[in-house]
Amino acid sequence: MPVNVQKGDKVQIKGAANAEDLIREIYREVIKAGGHTVKLDIGFSGFQEIFFKYATEDQIKYVDEIKFEHVKKMTKAIFIFSSYNTRSLTNIDPKLLVMQRNAGKELNEIFKKRAAAGEIDWNICPFPNLAMAQEANMGIEEYKEFVYKALALDTPDPVKFWNKMEANQNEIVKILDKGKEIRIIGEDTDLSLGIDGRKWINSCGHKNLPDGEVFTSPIEDSVNGTIRFTYPGIYMGREVENIWLKFKDGQVIDYDAAKGKDVLNNVLELENAKILGELAVGTNYGIQRFTKNMLFDEKIGGTIHLALGSGFPEVGSKNKSPIHWDILKDMKSKDSKIILDGEEIYKAGKWLIPK
Repeated sequence: MPVNVQKGDKVQIKGAANAEDLIREIYREVIKAGGHTVKLDIGFSGFQEIFFKYATEDQIKYVDEIKFEHVKKMTKAIFIFSSYNTRSLTNIDPKLLVMQRNAGKELNEIFKKRAAAGEIDWNICPFPNLAMAQEANMGIEEYKEFVYKALALDTPDPVKFWNKMEANQNEIVKILDKGKEIRIIGEDTDLSLGIDGRKWINSCGHKNLPDGEVFTSPIEDSVNGTIRFTYPGIYMGREVENIWLKFKDGQVIDYDAAKGKDVLNNVLELENAKILGELAVGTNYGIQRFTKNMLFDEKIGGTIHLALGSGFPEVGSKNKSPIHWDILKDMKSKDSKIILDGEEIYKAGKWLIPK
């Protein structure tokens, strides 16, 4: 288990009830390791729909004080990514979803700060299920195979696979850490981002599963230019298609979308959501399909993604926001490239470094 539960650890386990088999086995391993399960959070079908249909504004904004005690005390957090219905919130007023996001901002900041300080180890892992298979336009058996391949479980030695990825990406990160400016060029895209002094993270199987990316948070006031995202942004089950953003001195100053622009409007009204919190390059070439599930999609080899909203304190980000919304762009076309301080380091979906 990547979070490496030890005797005395205070552990949170969270997942939907249709991931019961995986949750049970994780719980078993936590107990065997000597950990204390301080929070077992199991979601059931329809609960979110009921909440947003009947909850008052006070109920939507309410955050239980006990949650603050949990997040201040826990040392390990395991999140099982599963779903009964990926579209359950599609017809909920986006303003209500934004309201709930804002209410949980302080709680999220405490978690992120403690995680950045190494006080909480966490892991997100998927559990194949019918809802996610349907969203990806696959049968359940096909989807299971897709998940296994994304996790490199189809390789002779998955541990060796992830160790090799870690070693390769360490060399890339060493080069990126020395950079001052990234320029992204592609379809309807010419975007510059300052990264001087920002640390890059090698994401290679220790936190997210599946994994495969290198990422940082750009300097908050350094982003200039335009970008068009080739994949739809997915926000609370709603799709926002053909997103186009224009930045000046780090802020979104103009934007458009072919579908779901009302969702984009609401997101950009959130505190500091017009500022980028992440720049990342996907490196998992075992993921070949867009599935409308960012846990997988942001890792697709040959893509980049940017996130509106909160950044990562551990890399030097100062941006705080109730949202961190990843949006994906394909970079496999022959004219797509990434330039670091004037030198081309990435072209048509492939790294040109180290040489």
